[in-house]
Amino acid sequence: MSSNISKQSLGVFHILLTLWLGLGTTALAQGTAPAPAPAAPANPPPIITAEPGRGILVRSPDDRYSLGLRARIQLRETFLHVGDSDTNELNVKTLRLVVHGNVLVPELRYNIQLAFGGGDFESGSSSPIFDAFVDYTRFRDLNIRVGQFFVPFDRARTIREFALQLVDRQLVVRELSLDRDVGVMLSSNNLFGLRELLGYQFFIGGGDGRNRFAAYAPGPLTVLRLTLRPFGAFDDDQEGDLTRAARPRLSLGVAAAYNFRTSRAQSTYGTAFTAGTANYTHLAADLVFKYRGFSLLAEGLWRRAHVDVLERTDANGAVTREPTRSGYGYFVQGGMMVHPQVEVSARWEELFTRRGTDPQLVQLAQTQGKQLGGGVNLYLNGHALKLQGDYFYIFGSAGGDARHLARLQLDASF
Repeated sequence: MSSNISKQSLGVFHILLTLWLGLGTTALAQGTAPAPAPAAPANPPPIITAEPGRGILVRSPDDRYSLGLRARIQLRETFLHVGDSDTNELNVKTLRLVVHGNVLVPELRYNIQLAFGGGDFESGSSSPIFDAFVDYTRFRDLNIRVGQFFVPFDRARTIREFALQLVDRQLVVRELSLDRDVGVMLSSNNLFGLRELLGYQFFIGGGDGRNRFAAYAPGPLTVLRLTLRPFGAFDDDQEGDLTRAARPRLSLGVAAAYNFRTSRAQSTYGTAFTAGTANYTHLAADLVFKYRGFSLLAEGLWRRAHVDVLERTDANGAVTREPTRSGYGYFVQGGMMVHPQVEVSARWEELFTRRGTDPQLVQLAQTQGKQLGGGVNLYLNGHALKLQGDYFYIFGSAGGDARHLARLQLDASF
């Protein structure tokens, strides 16, 4: 009897032990199982960055899209003394809004710049469009840009206005350079992969400048520019040497352009001809050197029209005669950072004309063709926030009253 009870007890105990071990193992497995990972959001939030002088940038985490917004203002005081006359001008010289970013891939970029200052508009055009282009930079030796932008001719004109060392551009550049145009540019800053020693820009455009909405005679503008940087790439697209790097930096550039059948008196800008079109040939050579806070910028420009005067006779026999503008000139400009935030600079330039050219251009060269001046800059945030002052003594070969020009300017990018 006792034997039977003992066997039954052992059987029951075995069953209970099995159940207890099974339940314990299940509980242990449940307690140590990792928590399920949270599901990734379908649309991760965009990344927003902001930096003084560079504006606001919103971009997607996968870098397929970005949108940047930046504003710039230029407040200028100008005092001019000529003979017994004094004039003063205080205004918002320029006001810019820049929208930029990329779409689909980082190499496909866009840039839009709108200008709203009184000095930004051309005669006969009320459009605020300055830049409107798309870049594709996937290939090292063949970047592509399409739209409206600076014609890649000389260095001084393609340096952005916010990065100037003195208050305004050189007279020689304002007269003889090429301005913005609509077209296509092929370029590379690292041609053949030679450590960015060699660069090129090849441009084909309409040749009549920016914001031309009226029909005109077809005729392309063709430009080729070559750049050599013997010591490698550096910020040769900005005047001054704010970095004060302890290594020499040098950029040498040459360019040639031919504007076929343009309707503009100064090739890509200026008043419009009514008596026909002109063909302009352009040449340029420039140099940029920087070392330990010292900077040097020098440039020579040459422009010639195929004829000195355009003539047109209407149905009534009336003759319209319009002169073209041919000339050449050069400038030399230097600066020195005397403090991490303070720079002194100076410039000399001369403008010359060719025989038979526009009498207004001849008068400009004879009365204002020689300019000598200097300035002081206080950089509060590099070129993005600076206070500038300069003075120029302006005269020419014809004698007469010289001009004394003094300017004070606040240039701020946000």
